[in-house]
Amino acid sequence: MMSTFVLAIVGDYYHRKEAALQSLEEALSPYLSNGEIKLETCEHVDLLERIAEKPDVVILFTENRVNPTDDKVNMWMSEEIANAIIHYVESGGGWLAWHSGLASYGIDSKYTQMLKGYFEYHPDQHQMVQYTNPNQTDNAILSNDVSFDLLDEHYFVHCDTENTTIFLESSSVDGQSIAGWYHSYGKGKVCCLTPTHNKEGLLNPAFIEVLGKCVMWASM
Repeated sequence: MMSTFVLAIVGDYYHRKEAALQSLEEALSPYLSNGEIKLETCEHVDLLERIAEKPDVVILFTENRVNPTDDKVNMWMSEEIANAIIHYVESGGGWLAWHSGLASYGIDSKYTQMLKGYFEYHPDQHQMVQYTNPNQTDNAILSNDVSFDLLDEHYFVHCDTENTTIFLESSSVDGQSIAGWYHSYGKGKVCCLTPTHNKEGLLNPAFIEVLGKCVMWASM
């Protein structure tokens, strides 16, 4: 049996690689232990080379800003890299933009157009955020009864709701937003997931279950 090859780029200035990777490994643990999935990681500087290996799914948990606190901020996703990502997905690859994988990429960039959404802002203070399946109906990723609470950085996003399927919404004292959506793109699949920021949220069992389902959907 051929293993599903999952390539993950996780961690950036504001997000520790270790916690995100632990979350991902726990989400995929049943499939990693039986060899159904092979999980590898790389740095964003190696993405162009690694995506040429045609992984089944690529997971991006890294924002575009390399040095967000400096006076001159550099971005890593060049037009060449964006084009390679688009070609990869159009040709049948799966893409999961997770949390910071939605952040600081150009609003009009080819990458963001593929995602059909992007991070706009989050309040300064972390709040209890409730994540629920909208309309409590089954969809391709979640069953109808999903609901969990996290002390989180509440992501507010723009989403092209008419051209994607919403599977997760978020609400807190700061308002409501969309927290997860998915769609086909060419022969491939795109999934976007906004939670979560803290280690406690990343290791929350309810969130880990959702993360695993997102990866599996993108891989099929």
